[in-house]
Amino acid sequence: MSATDVQEAITRALHQEWARVVAALTRRFGDLDIAEEAAAEAFATAVERWPADGVPPNPGAWLTTTANRKAIDRVRRENKRGDKQKEAQLLYDDDPPEPVGAIDDERLRLIFTCCHPALAMQTRVALTLRMVGGLTVAEIARAFLVAETAMGRRITRAKAKIKAAGIPYRVPSAQDLPARVSGVLAVLYLVFNEGYLATGPDADPVRHDLTAEAIRLTRLIRALMPADGEVAGLLALMLLTEARRTARLSPGGELVALDEQDRGAWDAALIAEGHQLVRERLAAGTAPGQYQILAAINAVHTSARDIRDTDWSQVVALYDQLAHLDPSPVIALNRAIAVAELDGPQVALAAVDRLEDKLAGYHLYHATRADLLRRLGRREKARAAYDKAIRLAGNTAEIAHLTHRRDRLG
Repeated sequence: MSATDVQEAITRALHQEWARVVAALTRRFGDLDIAEEAAAEAFATAVERWPADGVPPNPGAWLTTTANRKAIDRVRRENKRGDKQKEAQLLYDDDPPEPVGAIDDERLRLIFTCCHPALAMQTRVALTLRMVGGLTVAEIARAFLVAETAMGRRITRAKAKIKAAGIPYRVPSAQDLPARVSGVLAVLYLVFNEGYLATGPDADPVRHDLTAEAIRLTRLIRALMPADGEVAGLLALMLLTEARRTARLSPGGELVALDEQDRGAWDAALIAEGHQLVRERLAAGTAPGQYQILAAINAVHTSARDIRDTDWSQVVALYDQLAHLDPSPVIALNRAIAVAELDGPQVALAAVDRLEDKLAGYHLYHATRADLLRRLGRREKARAAYDKAIRLAGNTAEIAHLTHRRDRLG
């Protein structure tokens, strides 16, 4: 096996096994800090040994075993003067633990722990991206636009708070689920978005491992709460977005915009499942939440065989409905993109320009504005807006796409 093959195997194992290893150690040792440190040491050991020893037949089992040994070493060091009987029971009692919560899934228990309401929302997202998604502290810091050291301290404090408060490692009981699930859905959506379009300049532009994990965990939550409209809405939104994944990157690694995608490459099965969920929620006759509306918008897009067949009036109406629930400038920006197709780029540009004070540091604001200026024939201003978007963008595929569009101005 070549050095490149080994490196690819290590990267693949990191994406596929990180959450499993951390969850298994958290269940055994009851400590997120021990679990994360031991998992990181196990992967570091793999980087050292696999090039010489070869990739093991079962990388996940090798990593879990190695991480367990690392964790045991740490517990031994920390318990040198502590309770020896308790240490022996922890280290050598291999009886399987009793199932906890409504579904016996270690990673689901891990995400409910990371998303506990005792933590601030941004901390929940950061902790989940680290502990479940396996992102580095640097990648998470870029996602939050904060310094890496500050993000590291935030994650460390979160783990310490979970330990000090005795937050249980389990899926909440049936009566506690409704209050807890909205925070989990918000975190899962942000994890999905990190996979859909990674924030880090050195990361893969699209991380299928993160989108797949977010979808898998959302399916599990839907099994817990089949009547919850927002759970169904988020799952539909993820499926309809994931269906377009293979068409979103060119062979050269450039992001492909929706109007240029090969719709024949979209995943028909995922689209059908997403549409079915949207229809079920419409038939329920209850007021939709934000995920259900976003799913409906995506259903309109994926129903059109060609970009010209899109029902833009319906898209604008759905964004109007969404703005009542979430009057954020990003929603207003997305609505303006649809307005451009319905009423023309001049009307849309006026709406976009009104958002400058709120979105001046957001690369998609400048990218949207650049595209509208291009369509209006104002090439120099479009070029300047593309330059701003390129400077602010962090994803390599997105930068390549924006650079291509800027260079096409001539």
